[in-house]
Amino acid sequence: MGRLNLLMAVVLSIYSVGVLFMPNLASAQLKTNYYANTCPNVESIVRNVVNQKFQQTFVTIPAVLRLFFHDCFVEGCDASVIVSSTPGNTAEKDHPDNLSLAGDGFDTVIKAKAAIDSNSRCKNKVSCADILALATRDVIQLSGGPWYPVELGRLDGFTSKASNVEGKLPKPTFNLNQLNSMFASHGLNQSDMIALSAAHSVGFSHCSKFANRIYNFSPKNPIDPTLNKQYAAQLQGMCPRNVDPRIAINMDPKTPRTFDNAYFKNLQQGMGLFTSDQVLYTDGRSKGTVDIWASNSKAFQNAFVAAMTKLGRVGVKTGRNGNIRFDCGRFN
Repeated sequence: MGRLNLLMAVVLSIYSVGVLFMPNLASAQLKTNYYANTCPNVESIVRNVVNQKFQQTFVTIPAVLRLFFHDCFVEGCDASVIVSSTPGNTAEKDHPDNLSLAGDGFDTVIKAKAAIDSNSRCKNKVSCADILALATRDVIQLSGGPWYPVELGRLDGFTSKASNVEGKLPKPTFNLNQLNSMFASHGLNQSDMIALSAAHSVGFSHCSKFANRIYNFSPKNPIDPTLNKQYAAQLQGMCPRNVDPRIAINMDPKTPRTFDNAYFKNLQQGMGLFTSDQVLYTDGRSKGTVDIWASNSKAFQNAFVAAMTKLGRVGVKTGRNGNIRFDCGRFN
């Protein structure tokens, strides 16, 4: 009986370890050469479209990057954020947290899809989810960031509901615990979170997202004391109290059109725009990483590539859990 109990314990132990360390089977099917036989030129086709959009407007850069992040954090990287609402369904893109997603991001994916499908060999072979992942890599490189191989093989999701967005995206007021908790729910650690936060190096923000830091932070301190005083004055100048809600400003005051580690140097000087940016430096648990990446661009780029690769594996749909949409904006 004792031996039987011991054997059962060992079996249960092995089973537990297996469950604990079993990789996500869907993400395990991703590979960089996924379209080698079905659409070998997919990367160059997407890159050409991204280049054309970039020449039309710089907004393409932050628009695509933000679209990818918002897609992956809700229902996984399945292009569900691109789907349009219908009379019977309010889609993700129409949730209040997604209304500020710039149209140039959606347009880039839609144009790339059209370019791919105009190639007879590629028609209806490439998912919108993979197009967005490729376009994201391309805008990062176009703005001075690192090139990296993109894992492919995602299918497009079957669900896009505004109600699923609630509580799934980080807020500008988040502290480190809240940030870590949300990113950890997607298998991303603190280092990944800090690296991905640097996407704010090329972003824009509406004044309302940080107005509390420059006007009514607390009864004792109207201005957030962690905010650089000169920077706070500049922000008040660009965002007066009754500012037009459509006004947006650069998130990186130093190199707003370059994807670089200046984001971390800004944090060292109290020039993080959101509370969720500046907390990366004011909280001792993350300050060391900020200091390292502020002085070592290569180390930051390596960490960013690793984090983007992990982000691209979140909630991937394969097999019967997805398909390839004929039109990225609606279900087949």
